[in-house]
Amino acid sequence: MQTLTQIRALLDAHGLKPRHRLGQNFLHDKNLLRRLIEAAGITPGELVLEVGPGTGTLTEGLVACGAEVVACEIDPGLAAIVREGLGARVQLVEGDCLGRGRRLAEAVERALARRPFTLVANLPYQVASTLIVTLLVQYPACHGQFVTIQREVADRLAATPGTKTYGALTVIVGALAEVSVIARLGPACFWPRPTVGSAMVAIRPRSPAEHGIESPATMATFVTALFGRRRKQLGTIFGRDTRWPPGITGDLRPDALSIDQIVALSCLSMPS
Repeated sequence: MQTLTQIRALLDAHGLKPRHRLGQNFLHDKNLLRRLIEAAGITPGELVLEVGPGTGTLTEGLVACGAEVVACEIDPGLAAIVREGLGARVQLVEGDCLGRGRRLAEAVERALARRPFTLVANLPYQVASTLIVTLLVQYPACHGQFVTIQREVADRLAATPGTKTYGALTVIVGALAEVSVIARLGPACFWPRPTVGSAMVAIRPRSPAEHGIESPATMATFVTALFGRRRKQLGTIFGRDTRWPPGITGDLRPDALSIDQIVALSCLSMPS
């Protein structure tokens, strides 16, 4: 895998500089990169989606494990570096990883071809939350997500009811997956150094039936709408005459409910 010196040299050779707007902070700690790959348990021949490969540092490690990598890069300059460095060993998709309607971009879907896959990536912070939810809700073929994300997002995934960070992301992901922290990363692990901390997390999907969820998409839509009114009492949102699931009363607010309670509440219709 590439050293920081090599990353800088590749960018200089192509006349490129890190673009803050695209969240380009390059993780160069090889031990942490290996730890992410090991946590994912990648085996030879396994299909891996990598979003935001940058100069290809993590990509090289995935290829070395024998993974079949689909790498999606929105920056044309960085895509050129990956293409030159890894060539036919990686299926490169240029453009945004996300399409319309909470789906992956069509080019990414074509590359994955409805096969089982694992997401292993140092995610651009701008797309992290949306991508995580999209894969959990819309793509049962995704068998796990092993990603580096902003520490603030990792904290939201682990938040508890009644706290400011507890919200729709917490509930949707918690209802559909088990989340664990692989490592916490300081700014010095990246170049340029970001102003925020980061964390590597493992998101392992579980059957929606474990929480009695029939439609993950319907549940996610309900939860998003519910937390759009998080400061209102449930009785105000649904009506005081509502027949509440056990343990729930109309004077509670959405952010006071547990994940199981919110899933139980999702059997009700959200008023327009």
